[in-house]
Amino acid sequence: MRYLIIGGSKGIGSAIADQLLLNNHKVICGSRNQDGTPSGANWFYFDALEAELPAEIMDEPLDGLVYAPGSIVLKPFRTLTAEQFRQDFEINVVGAVQTIQGCLPALKRSEHASVVLFSTVAVGQGMPFHSSIAAAKGAVEGLTRTLAAEFAPTIRVNAIAPSLTETPLAEKWLGTPEKREASARRHPLNRFGQPEDIASAASFLLDPKNSWITGQIIHVDGGLSTLRSA
Repeated sequence: MRYLIIGGSKGIGSAIADQLLLNNHKVICGSRNQDGTPSGANWFYFDALEAELPAEIMDEPLDGLVYAPGSIVLKPFRTLTAEQFRQDFEINVVGAVQTIQGCLPALKRSEHASVVLFSTVAVGQGMPFHSSIAAAKGAVEGLTRTLAAEFAPTIRVNAIAPSLTETPLAEKWLGTPEKREASARRHPLNRFGQPEDIASAASFLLDPKNSWITGQIIHVDGGLSTLRSA
């Protein structure tokens, strides 16, 4: 199988690439920085808001696409500017839209095509200071369901909604032992996420053996969205 991961050089995207490579799949990573791209994956420079996908990548069937770029901007609503809302929307929604449009011909040439996008636990559970990112990721969830309906039955589209995961984006919230302990305690499973936790869910959704799943938002969040600790 042949998979393209946008944002595959670090964090969750890199962990997904690692898992796919372990299962002997062909993996192509597009990102603005090659550092962190797993050994064995092909890399090319790609900015989802500026660059076009290389024609040679689209010449062959594409069995799966993962759009992993994201943002974490947590501020009081009164301090957020319209430009900040636009930036989060551009990264999370417009980037995904342009990437999917560019990949669509190659995805259509596969018999098992699957697209995986990313939301956040904050869409389904109101959280202070999350207005900008929750608004953008809420749009991602709407896009996921709409494209799943439009592309059926040939291309499956799903999204993963994680809680706080230990990635470079989350360093600010996990930078001290005290912050790590507090973040772990917020989750019923008493730990925050690891990239491998999210990568396992993405690999599951990409796998043709799970081809009766589409239009779903999969919560991989340590129980935060549905449970309360005793």
